[in-house]
Amino acid sequence: MNLKRVGNQTVVFENPPVILSSYSVVGPKEGQGPLGKTFSKIWQDNTNGNKSWEVAESKMLEEAMQGAVSQAKVKADELDFMLAGDLLNQIISANFAARTLGFPFIGIYGACSTMALSMAMGSMLIDGQFARNVLVGVSSHHDTAERQYRSPTEQGSQRAMSAQWTVTGAGSLVLAQTGVGPRITAATIGRVLDYGEKNVNNMGAAMAPAVADTILNHMKDLNRTPGDYDLIASGDLGQVGIQLAKEVLKRSGVETANQFQDCGVMIYDPSQDVHAGGSGCACSSVVFAGEIMQKLISKQYQRVLLVGSGALHSPTSALQGESIPGVGHAVVIEA
Repeated sequence: MNLKRVGNQTVVFENPPVILSSYSVVGPKEGQGPLGKTFSKIWQDNTNGNKSWEVAESKMLEEAMQGAVSQAKVKADELDFMLAGDLLNQIISANFAARTLGFPFIGIYGACSTMALSMAMGSMLIDGQFARNVLVGVSSHHDTAERQYRSPTEQGSQRAMSAQWTVTGAGSLVLAQTGVGPRITAATIGRVLDYGEKNVNNMGAAMAPAVADTILNHMKDLNRTPGDYDLIASGDLGQVGIQLAKEVLKRSGVETANQFQDCGVMIYDPSQDVHAGGSGCACSSVVFAGEIMQKLISKQYQRVLLVGSGALHSPTSALQGESIPGVGHAVVIEA
């Protein structure tokens, strides 16, 4: 296997996989945000003619993955694996999309860190010569997440100011052994950390320690500093979480300056009333598939660290009074 382990948590790929294509589908609120022009497709409403929000989310993921395959110009029989996940119980959006698409399927759950985790695992499959081409993708939907994790949107419950708005969208990439495009050169698999946060309306605080821990271990393993990156993008810490993560890093002697940003902050404008920012599997996936990929292709970014952040709780664990564990998985993408 062409896999090189560095330090405790990081692998460096000797034959870095290429990102052949990226495709993103988002809802109307996301399309109205500051990154609206960077998305591949914008739905006009959150159901797009489907009978439920859950069906709509699965169809959105199908569209994103089909779009990535079409752009990559890879034949169906040349796609060795499909790696996908979402936030719903038993990852039904990904399961049902896989049922339609028909590719050999590996379902993945890392909460909102699923995109970065899928990119890392897909890269390992390719660099380890277990696959030629891998399709990865994730989805989330504001209304499906609200119904499962909190309360139905019809109820009109008042949201806490620390709460985040689940992104309605799906992002997908095709990773390949050969071709032209940005390359995934390394991955850092994070540890699950739990500092006792129990407030489901403050997931940024629950995830921040794990994201900071992953960044610190990544820098240590590769002997790098934040200055070695044009952008360090966390998945969805939001306004609250990113400030906490920056404070943890600062106390550990790591100054991130302006290159540390959060996809949940980037995707919405403050005027859109999303409180602490965006969240959900789709948050980092559509920002990466659009804005970040475009800047990598145009060489505005030479090296990016994408750190997916996940709050590993469930409705059952929250109702039973359990705290919220967090995790952060990171991938390095170079132009």
